[in-house]
Amino acid sequence: MEKSFENLYLSPELKRAVDEMGFNEMTDIQSQAIPLIRTGCDVIGRSQTGTGKTVAFAIPALETIDTSLEKVQIIILCPTRELAMQGAGEIKKLSRFMNGVRVCDVYGGAAMDRQITKIKRANIVIGTPGRIMDHMRRRTLKLHDVKMVVLDEADEMLSMGFREDIEEILSHTPDDRQTVLFSATMPKEILDITEKFQRDPMMIEIKSRSLTVEHIKQHFIEVPMGKKMDALNMLLRYFSPKRAMIFCNTKAMVEDLGKYLKENGFDSESLHGDMQQSSRTRVMDSFKGGLSNILIATDVAARGIDVNDIDFVFNYDIPQNREYYVHRIGRTGRAGKDGTAVTICSGRRQITAIKDIAKSTKSEIEQLDLPSTEDLRNKLIERELVLLENQLEINADDRYNKILNELLSKGFSLYELSAKLLQIIMGEKIEQISSLESFGKKQRGNDEDFQKIRISIGRTKKVAPNHVLCAVADRTGISGKEIGKIEIYDEYTLVGIPKDKVDEIVFKMLGCKINGFNVDTRVYQDKNTKVKPEKHQKNSHKDKPKNYKDGKYDRNKEKSFRKQKDKLKNKKRR
Repeated sequence: MEKSFENLYLSPELKRAVDEMGFNEMTDIQSQAIPLIRTGCDVIGRSQTGTGKTVAFAIPALETIDTSLEKVQIIILCPTRELAMQGAGEIKKLSRFMNGVRVCDVYGGAAMDRQITKIKRANIVIGTPGRIMDHMRRRTLKLHDVKMVVLDEADEMLSMGFREDIEEILSHTPDDRQTVLFSATMPKEILDITEKFQRDPMMIEIKSRSLTVEHIKQHFIEVPMGKKMDALNMLLRYFSPKRAMIFCNTKAMVEDLGKYLKENGFDSESLHGDMQQSSRTRVMDSFKGGLSNILIATDVAARGIDVNDIDFVFNYDIPQNREYYVHRIGRTGRAGKDGTAVTICSGRRQITAIKDIAKSTKSEIEQLDLPSTEDLRNKLIERELVLLENQLEINADDRYNKILNELLSKGFSLYELSAKLLQIIMGEKIEQISSLESFGKKQRGNDEDFQKIRISIGRTKKVAPNHVLCAVADRTGISGKEIGKIEIYDEYTLVGIPKDKVDEIVFKMLGCKINGFNVDTRVYQDKNTKVKPEKHQKNSHKDKPKNYKDGKYDRNKEKSFRKQKDKLKNKKRR
């Protein structure tokens, strides 16, 4: 099939827009979907993210609209506000030379009154199912004149719990509408929707030759449990990316990691689904504008982000499936540029998971060694020397020459002055590297200087060492380096902390939450450790156990206590 846009015989307005957008050849999904959708039949398109689906449905949709009617004729459903915003932007670019096309994007977190005003004149509405349902309930959005409904990334919408909303929206549209559905996967729920709401749909399936991109170097690094944050710190300092994205699986981890990176001097921003739209817009403006060069995000929040010059992607958490992995690493290596993807793994399960992803995507994910602090220093010095050499090629201002001469006249040598200036320029960065010296060293939770505390959360609540480490450090103010061995059991976690700070830490942990759960913290006493009772001084009866009298063991008291205990046990058995 010919893939040139010339063969579509577009209107002059659409052809001009396509040319100005720099499109020469159609992608596979575009070349197959556009002719089919133009016929008016229902279509199912199975294609990966980032294959040009928006243009595939936008061109036929724009050709369908009657611009003389100020009524909604096209409804496009997307899983996230970012995808809705991106899709609206793409359609506006395609329709810029067409008269009477009005596109309105609707999503949660934005002002409702502004959306209501725009919907009144719109003929294309693109948005999230939840917000479109809100407008339907308010009767600010009427679907009587809808000619086409597009479900973009349908599987993602279903996984986010939008099935009922999607079915409700479709049931309020005319029976003779055209329904176009795009999805990367075809679970049973998708097939149920197509059977219920589509009429003899035509199937398009794009089988990509390779699920990953040639220009992306893929690596994984194995680090000790609970040390992922420090490992990421070292990787960022070593590679010094111009612009990077870091992916986490949870909102809580995005926030914890964002706080950690800022505390360690990185210009980072965080993005997740619970943020207000104004905050999300500020974050994206900062990242796209270069004010911050690191963006930490969840998979869902990152949908729709379109930034071309990302040179590094870091998977802080292992992606939940291979599609997420492909989508993540596809953020780099765009437009023929080289990119690098690094996945940080802890434990056998994560190593196995990344190797399974490598097999299923038929790609080589090479294991790398984590750079040492010596490697970091050498890399830092190498970069700083290049900057200094570039500066030395520029003649210095005479004012600074005078200051130098004055310092030399006071007896300072050029060597001393140079060393001091290098310390001023590089000292803070060298110190930050030195703070990572303890990385990988054996944890000291069982050392004599450490005491274990017991925190009432464990594996059953899906807690990980980094969650505990962040919570304790954040709540108590102690450094992560001061925290010893972290042992996670089914119902509780043991953490090694400095003995001289036990009371302070236990007190500060009152009211603490980890992974959204309230936790209790107390000093842990190992059952195998015999604790000698303290010697009781005279006249200190208030603190004596009940089986002590005047500092002496009272056998009768002990027997009486045991009898009472046995009676209670017998009652419970009955």
